Amino acid sequence: YQVVEFFSPYYQWTEDYAKQVRKLMDDLGIRCNSTHNNPQSFSGDGMQKAIDLNKILGTKFIVMASAGRVVGIDGWKSLAGTLSQASEKFKTVGLRAGYHNHQAEFQLLEGKRPIEVLAANTPKEFMLQFDVGTCVEVGSDPVAWIEANPGRINSVHCKDWAPGTGADEKGYRVLFGEGLCPWSKIFDAAESVGGVEYYLIEQEGSRFPELETAQRCLDTWKKMRA
Repeated sequence: YQVVEFFSPYYQWTEDYAKQVRKLMDDLGIRCNSTHNNPQSFSGDGMQKAIDLNKILGTKFIVMASAGRVVGIDGWKSLAGTLSQASEKFKTVGLRAGYHNHQAEFQLLEGKRPIEVLAANTPKEFMLQFDVGTCVEVGSDPVAWIEANPGRINSVHCKDWAPGTGADEKGYRVLFGEGLCPWSKIFDAAESVGGVEYYLIEQEGSRFPELETAQRCLDTWKKMRA
């Protein structure tokens, strides 16, 4: 593994602790290209703290991990406005904003998919970080989504999905490469059209211990990319 992505609790780090983490990453030869954030990182005083920590960590993207409860298409348009304002602020310090989808963004709401509303109402430099498994679970075409947004799918969460339940070791507990996601076509689209800069393997648990899970997923990645 060459990159990691810290999720929202990193926001509670002190600057000194963030510097320690950066040193550890540098010593290991690992980069952090993006962080996952709660909405507080995208408005008011919260933006500056996010900027300060991300500059220390050496990231490129500050990503909203989840919007929380959003009401109606107008709510998604309002969110897009907030994200666009944050994007302009981050741009002044050499950072970019992004959004990470889940299932809800790909499900029809008032005749539209919220993810399409976000894409249409944010600037072209705003990253649409693509969580593949959640798109596939709700029946959307991941390749079509990438092709519809050239240059904006700058990172991809390689999270697989298979029909079934967690109790049966299905759903998101299947390992990367064991589910329904058409990875070869996704990689081709992401690299020829999407503008992907890096991939992240995401596992929501599995039938194996954590480190073995990470190793098995990496082995599968290497076979796919050979």
